[in-house]
Amino acid sequence: MTSTDTPPVTGVAAVRRPRRLRALWLPVLLLALVALMFASIAVGSREVGWADIVAALGGSAEGFGEASVAKRIPRTLLAVLAGAALGVAGTVMQGVTRNPLADPGILGVNMGASLAVVVGIATFGLSSASSFVWVAIIGAGASAVFVYVIGSLGRGGATPLKLALAGTATSAALASFITAVVLPRNDIAGGVRSWQIGGVGGGSYDGLAQILPFVAVGFALCLVCARGLNMLALGDDLAAGLGERVALARGTASLGAVVLCGATTAVTGPIAFVGLVVPHVCRLLVGPDHRWLIPFSALGGATLLTAADIVGRVVARPAQIDVGIVTALVGAPFFIYIVRRQKVRAL
Repeated sequence: MTSTDTPPVTGVAAVRRPRRLRALWLPVLLLALVALMFASIAVGSREVGWADIVAALGGSAEGFGEASVAKRIPRTLLAVLAGAALGVAGTVMQGVTRNPLADPGILGVNMGASLAVVVGIATFGLSSASSFVWVAIIGAGASAVFVYVIGSLGRGGATPLKLALAGTATSAALASFITAVVLPRNDIAGGVRSWQIGGVGGGSYDGLAQILPFVAVGFALCLVCARGLNMLALGDDLAAGLGERVALARGTASLGAVVLCGATTAVTGPIAFVGLVVPHVCRLLVGPDHRWLIPFSALGGATLLTAADIVGRVVARPAQIDVGIVTALVGAPFFIYIVRRQKVRAL
């Protein structure tokens, strides 16, 4: 999906990390994620105690505190699952396009999934989570192909800068189409606008059950392609010379990323910048080897989105800020930093 003269993703210093150092970071991230999951269950507009948490984990929801915890558990699980999916999708997109700016939001993939869901709701009356997922995956895939084709036009092929510009323009156009679809439909306008911001507040066990198989398949596809992504970083010609089937590796990895983005967007709405920030930070910890980078990106994405959800609930008590707004506040400055850090000719 990119020209052979495009430099490989660096983002941060692409140096090999000792296996011992990688193994050290794994329990650190796991402990951080577990602590944040507990904080997500305990923190909110209503204070809850240990007794409420223990009772709710046991299945009780009789008191106000227990009911609050019971609602926060699926919300927390959705934040973990969505964050992991977006983190892995961003890592794979950066590897496939060899583009340090690649992200499901920046490349228009999330917005394509959003438009497909909105059209499905407004035109075909879709209402079930399972139908949302299929439609969102189709929309995400169509948007990804469109952005790549547009970014490939002209001299030099699909350079990182052209892909980023094509994705940004496509996202803006798709957002306008969503507005055009929603404006005459007052019956769905409120729900769609709230969903479009991106959040995990509507997390439920039914929703988790609907997207979990898709996320598992997408993650498996990405993990299988980890070695191929390492080869693609060397350039298409060299990868092919070493025996790698470039088109197959790129297509399979792209399919995995699209499935992850589509399934997540169907439930949470479009959440941007998680897939941009997480891969760069994880490369600092474990280096550029995708066999390590993909699992660490899953943990990093889950950690980031869970933390963002907690922040959104704490800073505006008793109201809350959707997680999509929090990630945008974190990710936009990071995006500017990456753009300034890379030489213009390298993009």
